[in-house]
Order: sequence, then C-alpha cells, then structure tokens
Amino acid sequence: MKLSQFKFRLPDDRIALHPAKYRDESRLMVVHKSTGQIEHKVFKDILDYFDDKDVFIFNDTKVFPARLYGNKEKTGARIEVFLLRELNEELRLWDVLVDPARKIRIGNKLYFGDDDSMVAEVIDNTTSRGRTLRFLYDGPHDEFKKSLYALGEAPLPSFINRPVEEEDAERFQTIFAKNEGAVTAPTAGLHFSRELMKRLEIKGIDFAYITMHAGLGNFREIDVEDLTKHKMDSEQMFVNSEACRIVNNAKDEGKNVCAVGTTVMRTIETAVGTDGHLKEFEGWTNKFIFPPYDFSVANSMVTNFHMPLSTLLMLVCAYGGYDLIMDAYRTALKEGYRFGTYGDAMLILDK
Repeated sequence: MKLSQFKFRLPDDRIALHPAKYRDESRLMVVHKSTGQIEHKVFKDILDYFDDKDVFIFNDTKVFPARLYGNKEKTGARIEVFLLRELNEELRLWDVLVDPARKIRIGNKLYFGDDDSMVAEVIDNTTSRGRTLRFLYDGPHDEFKKSLYALGEAPLPSFINRPVEEEDAERFQTIFAKNEGAVTAPTAGLHFSRELMKRLEIKGIDFAYITMHAGLGNFREIDVEDLTKHKMDSEQMFVNSEACRIVNNAKDEGKNVCAVGTTVMRTIETAVGTDGHLKEFEGWTNKFIFPPYDFSVANSMVTNFHMPLSTLLMLVCAYGGYDLIMDAYRTALKEGYRFGTYGDAMLILDK
C-alpha cells in the first residue's frame, strides 16, 4: 500500500489535549469486522464484550520523565534534551535527541537544574539530532537516576500542543506500568482504571503482561510513498513464560484474546511461532505491520484514534481492514471523537 492512502484531514480541535476526567469514561467505538457494524459506547462498557477465561494482553512498560531542558555552556542557550535510553550505567552514558541540534557539538557541556547542579558532556554525534551524553555525576547510580528524573517531565507527544501539567505525571502512565524504559505511553492501556480491572477480574477475565518499551519511532514521519521501503526503529521487548501460558491456554480453549494497543500487537506478532502460539522472547523488534497482513494471535484489539499517515493507523487498518477502519475514522470525525494519546478508544472485534 501507499503512504498517501492513510492521509485524512484532522482538525486541530479534534486532538485531545487532556485525558477524560476518569480513565474508563472516554468514548469507545466498537467496530465489528464481520458485519461492519459500528456501535458508540463508553469505555467501561468493554466489559460487555468479553467473558470468563477470555484474555487481555497488556503492555506493562513504564514511561520515564524523558524530556528535560538545559543550558549550553558560555552562550546559555536553552536546549531541549530528550532521553532515549541509558547506554552505560557506570559511565552515565545516555542516547539522547537534542533540539536545536545545530548548536550542539562534541565537547559541548550542558547544564541542568536551577542551580546547574547536573552537568553533561556531548561525546558523540549519532544522527542529525542524536547525541551521546556523559553525565558528570559522582554519587551512586540510584541517586543519579533520581536526580536526573527529578529534572525531567512527562514526554508528551508534540501534537499535544501545551505545556506539561501536574496531572500528566500520573495520566501519561498506565495503572499497571511496572518495567521502566518507554519514552511514550502505550496509549490504549491508559483507559483501564483500577475499578474496571477489578470488574473484568470478577467476570473471570485473565490478564497477560508483555513488555515493549515504546520509543519515539511511533511518531517518526514516514518519508517514502512505498511502505515496503520504510524501516521502523527497533524497540526492546520481553515476553515471559507466564504470558505465553495464559495466552496459549486461551487460544487452545477457543477463548477470545484481546491485544490492548499497537505495541502489544507488534510484540505478539514478533513472538508468535509457526503454530500460532506465543513463544518466550527477549530482544528487539522493528516489525512494521501494514495492510495486507495475516494476524496469528489476537482476535480483537483495543486502540486509540491515531494521527494521519502514522504507522499506528497502518497497523489498525491491517487488523480491521483498510476500508472499514477508514470509514470508522470518518464516522469518528463526524461524531466528535477525540484523537491522539489522550483521546477516545476503538475496540475491533473479529465477530
């Protein structure tokens, strides 16, 4: 398929700048693949579509406060530093993006905090915006991480065009976030509240947890019309034996398996064996899913309403069917659904 097939007009006022007051009270569009029927619900109504021994697969990655602002030595120019991942604990080396990049060269020092208490030196250029920073910090590693994160803020995507607020620290994180490493939230999981999880549990629904540390590649613009030529950024993922057991048992018993989000879908499609069963996996994936694609594990998925031309929209179209999903997006625009990370949700059911 071609990039231009995923273009649609999204007015700015349809991009959610804040989450719904309560996690499970955003709107939910239910799309039935087999009939093309579309229903309009509230997110907590998701309970009505699943039964005893069905399984939800969640991504338990935890977002860290990856965006910080520093000043360049001598000039005092304000520089945004986006932490991607720690490369070496002992040497305090971090892979980062800087903006504006043209001002930042090897050997430059950057100062962070009101009192310039945190200092980093640029030791390598990795891409046009990418740099390797060495933080000059003498204390223990735990203390360093705590100090570094205290300087950072929730890394909201750029389309949420407003300053970060206090509530973002909590709301840009799922309630089951456990394994730190993501620089963006697995957005479909943001709709699940403690109350809803409890009600799903009481109904007999099982939960499986995988980890995929969602990276900035989710928002990278595609610059090729031919999608077969696009390369996804690699993201680290983990599928343990417990998740495999829960998911494979459900499949063997003919139960529903619901992938909560595009990161979960990419993870399970990376870790699936030829027999359609989930296998243990620890490593990296750059799997890019776009139509046409045959899915092996989940027979339903929860997802948000995504940006035009995004790899996330392409995956959803691959799962729900291009024509049906693009039609559902037109309906969403007409019905006032909210798009993006803090927006409303869609449940796609095979039947």
